[in-house]
Amino acid sequence: MDTLFYIVQNMLPVAIPLLLVALGGMFSERSGVINIGLEGIMLFGAFFGCLTVLFIQDSRINAQIILLIAMVVSALAGLVFSFLLSFAAVNMKADQTITGTAMNMLVPAAILLFSKMNYNSDGITTSVPFYIQKVPVLGDIPILGELFFQKTYITVYIGFLFLIISVILFYKTKIGLRIRACGEHPHAADSVGINVYHMRHLGVGISGVLGGIGGYFYSVGVMDGNINGHTGVAGFGFLALAVMIFGQWKPWNIMFASLFFALLRTVAYSTSLIPVLNTLNIHNTYFKMLPYVATMVVLVFTSKKSRAPKAEGIPYDKSTR
Repeated sequence: MDTLFYIVQNMLPVAIPLLLVALGGMFSERSGVINIGLEGIMLFGAFFGCLTVLFIQDSRINAQIILLIAMVVSALAGLVFSFLLSFAAVNMKADQTITGTAMNMLVPAAILLFSKMNYNSDGITTSVPFYIQKVPVLGDIPILGELFFQKTYITVYIGFLFLIISVILFYKTKIGLRIRACGEHPHAADSVGINVYHMRHLGVGISGVLGGIGGYFYSVGVMDGNINGHTGVAGFGFLALAVMIFGQWKPWNIMFASLFFALLRTVAYSTSLIPVLNTLNIHNTYFKMLPYVATMVVLVFTSKKSRAPKAEGIPYDKSTR
């Protein structure tokens, strides 16, 4: 039972960044813009979030309030950075894959340069204890309290809140319907008065907000509030793309896919606590490869059934109607 508690408590902080970034990618791609730049957006948001914490960590502000302030800053950073993609893809009709790749390459170099010049380090190191030993009242509930409300981060609850908001926005509002329409039949959407360009900017902007927050939550839940230009976000942006595809661009499916990959990663880093794996005498490095190998295997077997938005990656041009 202790092993189960440990795995769940460590799995959720890993699943939330994947969930948020994959949801962001979903909004972007369902609007018709491929967002390969999620890795760069994550790192950009994480950097500014950690930088904000660094500036205010010596104040008397409560640690969880500091986390929320940094979350807002990381969301704004992700939003601003995502405009590079939306401008290039929507206004300039540039190749979206190349643009996203360039964004991914730009951020680590910029962070390394800034950190070396200002702090003589490879990244940003903070010292605020965001870890929650036990949530009052809820943490005392038998079993459920130990699973979900002890030894965790507030990022877990915020992440699931964003999931609910995303589901409502995506399926229950006119904005969600218009975003989906622009990714499937942009000409038909335009014919009934929907501004395809605005909707695609909005979809990419939402992906920037969620990607920036997801990046900062990665730095909190996985890196203890730090970020490094060399290691970046360890490929989580690309893993989030796999989660999005595995989840068929649908919020609830994406949630389960995020939990699945987070479970694999947690198990890979917890082999010493699992008797069956511990007796196999396999080097821990191979287990750490498990989430990424599973990503390739899953995509191989699900790619034939994947149904991406029809207009995804195709620049919209009214004159082609």
